[in-house]
Amino acid sequence: MRKIMMVLPLFLLLSSCYYDAEELLYPDLECNTEGVTLSGTVLPILVENCFRCHDEANNFGGITLEGYDQLKRYADNGQLLGAISHTTGFSPMPQNAPQLVECNIEKIAAWLDAGAPND
Repeated sequence: MRKIMMVLPLFLLLSSCYYDAEELLYPDLECNTEGVTLSGTVLPILVENCFRCHDEANNFGGITLEGYDQLKRYADNGQLLGAISHTTGFSPMPQNAPQLVECNIEKIAAWLDAGAPND
């Protein structure tokens, strides 16, 4: 009985820890893809998730997403969306990290659907 009393607090402590995933907790939240712009929406996502490997200084795999002309190249050929959405035939990105939040993928897709303007 004494052993159970010693283990019980530890069990309660460990069982109270959990990971909150926004998409799992709030599956019905809609993603607002209206008014998506390169400078206000897409670049912040890329800077946070992609530039540590694919900026001008760290162009791993020869892929640089920094600078509109470079980014537009991968936007136009489908590699950007294919990689971030983990589409078969593309290297899933970010590499060795979880897939981007679905809403961020939808925002990038909306920007691409709008012609990937430099705004």
